[in-house]
Amino acid sequence: MRLKILSAALAISLGAAIAAQSPMPPGQFTSAGEFATAIQQSAGDRPGMAVGRMSNTDDYRINMIHRTQAAGAIIHEVGTELHYITDGAGTLVTGGVIVRPDGGRPVIEGGKAQRVTVGDALLIPEGTPHWYSEVEGSVTYLEVRF
Repeated sequence: MRLKILSAALAISLGAAIAAQSPMPPGQFTSAGEFATAIQQSAGDRPGMAVGRMSNTDDYRINMIHRTQAAGAIIHEVGTELHYITDGAGTLVTGGVIVRPDGGRPVIEGGKAQRVTVGDALLIPEGTPHWYSEVEGSVTYLEVRF
């Protein structure tokens, strides 16, 4: 008897929740072809790193990044960042401190170097130095900052 009452109460509350919904816009879709086109167009603007943007708002940034060479170390003071490697391989250094040896490009001292390849995911907390110190031909990754 209790089971029947509990089941009826659950069905009623579920029905009320469904009836109370407001229509929402659909999710955002970006095809592989759209990313590839955007990366190809971006490659001429910034040698070594091309960007295919999906969405960049005040709350989050979602990009497909294609690197063909190492870059200087950086820090994002605001926003945790996730990199999901979709193609290629390289070395990502995180943590430590950023230094600029003899006025050259910024590098990291005392960080952890990690070889990354397809299927790897890296979470970089806000304020954490990070740097693709080596790129093995190329490395492509989905970047999500939130």
